Amino acid sequence: MDLANWQGMRDGAPMVNALLRQAILAVEEVMGANGLNVVLKEAGLSRYVGSYPPNNLDTGALAKEYAMLNESIEHFYGRAGKGMLRRIGRTSFQWGIKEQAAVLGVAGVALRVMPRRARAKFILTNLAKALMGTNPEVLITVGEQDDKFIVDNYSCSICHTRHSDRPCCHLFAGTLEEAIRWATGAEPVIAEVLCKAKGDSMCRFEVAVN
Repeated sequence: MDLANWQGMRDGAPMVNALLRQAILAVEEVMGANGLNVVLKEAGLSRYVGSYPPNNLDTGALAKEYAMLNESIEHFYGRAGKGMLRRIGRTSFQWGIKEQAAVLGVAGVALRVMPRRARAKFILTNLAKALMGTNPEVLITVGEQDDKFIVDNYSCSICHTRHSDRPCCHLFAGTLEEAIRWATGAEPVIAEVLCKAKGDSMCRFEVAVN
């Protein structure tokens, strides 16, 4: 799918159950069960307290629920919210590898024989393909500009229906960070330079891998 054929995300856009589940598991791992329950209730997501989404690729969850969870965590931690959400994003990717490695297309791939930059491009591309392959309303592109990778997320669930005066998709930045680290062993530098929540047409992440 390309931008010309993409229909956009509806306000009630669905989300794959496994993705929301991975985020909730990551929040529990980082914040503890009590912290998770607090942010779920404050986000209006009490239905997930003690009853997480199933580990499947059905679209039973909603993108706006993912956004509400992120916003609740950001409010809970205040200035520390950005760092906490990045940490949760890193942990969420680890859960994805544990529970949905086949979807990411990494099972049996000999990454070690690839040059580092090729490994970085491979995992970013496969992550985008996995997200698009499980939900027709998702559009993510991966390109290169100078010495950086450019990840454009036109369908960002983290800021879906949200409004902010600054980029706020910290969990996805953490997910990209952990994906690069997992594939290459390198510590990438990732910056969100555009964000749909502040009126941009996409959420753009610049990824530098040394």
